[in-house]
Amino acid sequence: MFTGIIEEIGTIEKISKSSASMVLSISAKKVLEDVKLGDSISVNGTCLTVTSFSSRSFTVDVMPETFDHTSLKLLGAGAPVNLERAMAANGRFGGHFVTGHIDGTGIIASTQLVENALYITIEIPEELTRYFIDRGSVCLDGTSLTVFRTEHNTITVSLIPQTRHDTILGSKKAGDIVNLECDMMAKYIYKFMNGGRPGNSGKKDIGTDFLTQHGFMG
Repeated sequence: MFTGIIEEIGTIEKISKSSASMVLSISAKKVLEDVKLGDSISVNGTCLTVTSFSSRSFTVDVMPETFDHTSLKLLGAGAPVNLERAMAANGRFGGHFVTGHIDGTGIIASTQLVENALYITIEIPEELTRYFIDRGSVCLDGTSLTVFRTEHNTITVSLIPQTRHDTILGSKKAGDIVNLECDMMAKYIYKFMNGGRPGNSGKKDIGTDFLTQHGFMG
């Protein structure tokens, strides 16, 4: 489990790639402070397992399923990546529930800097639109963000200066691919309301009114 609060930006040091998998060596500092073999580290939002490490870098395997369904396959040597260690049981919960299991990828449609806010609009797969509402949560490349606006097959988020500085999102531009993880609560609610329990075959739209009525929003 992760929080979506990025701890540091690492750098891809080396890539060993095959047709449907790869091994990444990533240079880092903070996430190596207490690292152990088998630990989970989120790399651009993707939960990966540490298979080896040194004082300055760690190595992870990217399996075929992850290779196919995330943007990791597009990385090259020298690319910056968002990093976060798995949350400790006694840690503060600064973002929202993030599993590190990517639901799909989105394409940045536009970016716009207005005063101190950077607005990023992302085109998302149609099958994921059901999980997004205005002021809901989303994880982009491992970063916990609030959805500013939903419209058709796009979502817009707003980045504060601190997030632009501490993550790779501040340097993104139109056409870039980002990893998407939908809010876990939204996925569970949708499944529950659409046949996820015995005897329930009815379908109901999940929107702001529904979430407020059932205590998920104030």
